[in-house]
Amino acid sequence: MVAGGFTRGFTGVLLTVVASVCVLPETAGAAVKRVAADDGAKITGEHWIDARTVDLTVSSPALGASVPVRVLVPRGWSRSARKSWPVVYAYHGGRDTYVSWTRSTDIAKVAASWDVMVVMPDTGWAGWFTDWWNGGKRGKPKWETFHTSELLQLMQRNYRAGTRRATMGVSSSGYGAVKYAARHPGMFKYAVSLSGVLHLTQTGVPALVMFEASEKYDPFRIWGIPGIDDKNWKANDPYVLAAKLKGTGLYLASGLTGLPGPNDPTGGKEPVELQEVVCGATTVSLVNRLRKLHIPVTAHIYQKGYHDWSTWQPEMHTAWPLMMKALTAKKLG
Repeated sequence: MVAGGFTRGFTGVLLTVVASVCVLPETAGAAVKRVAADDGAKITGEHWIDARTVDLTVSSPALGASVPVRVLVPRGWSRSARKSWPVVYAYHGGRDTYVSWTRSTDIAKVAASWDVMVVMPDTGWAGWFTDWWNGGKRGKPKWETFHTSELLQLMQRNYRAGTRRATMGVSSSGYGAVKYAARHPGMFKYAVSLSGVLHLTQTGVPALVMFEASEKYDPFRIWGIPGIDDKNWKANDPYVLAAKLKGTGLYLASGLTGLPGPNDPTGGKEPVELQEVVCGATTVSLVNRLRKLHIPVTAHIYQKGYHDWSTWQPEMHTAWPLMMKALTAKKLG
């Protein structure tokens, strides 16, 4: 009886393991013919974490480097499907990584209820979503080219990503999400910024963002020297580009005081987060500009709330159904 029970138990475990392996997408782990982007960018690695989560490695000529991208695929996804899926491109902020959304929010659980794909690429330690100025010579790194050209082509050609797209970011990536929507009208149907820097040339802001970048880079390489290279600074400022956001759905949220909000921890933080104060001021500036231009925007400007995932998680839950509506994404049962 003991031996027979052990055998039946072992068989059950074995069947469970086999079943779990079998639910992985077809050809996962097998040789797959991948299509490169127009400039030669290509996927050089694919690691399936589970049936819906895959980490990619992309060799990018625009960056001159290989970078990671995390992707959540919807139920029923197949690389050989005849259909394509709407996509949310979710970017991480400075000093963070491409795993931040799945590490710090329940985005995987939220996305699982919708027939939608989520793509979470690397954005650099502080790449600032920009093709760098480099003293007017431009050249690498070209983060905007990577995100808006190379990555989109690779996802469409290899993973059935569609052209109905939304974009979402926090902190510096909130800037990136709205900036990309403005600089590439029609590329994204909806853009979400949570505590983003949305008026890049507002008084005092250039010095603050360059100070942050200077921890690792020569900050003048990104947009140039304020005052001398103002044309390039303005060409990358969502506030200046506001008129080009017409036709794009927008959800812009930020705090104003930098004080802890109802979802924030009570210890281990500075009394006031000045970073959130700056982001709040620039968000208000863009919201006011959009309203003067009669461009619809959904804004949540709150008083208290840290510059932290504890605040951004509930904001994501508010923004999510607005993105899904814009994408006409199907709710799964």
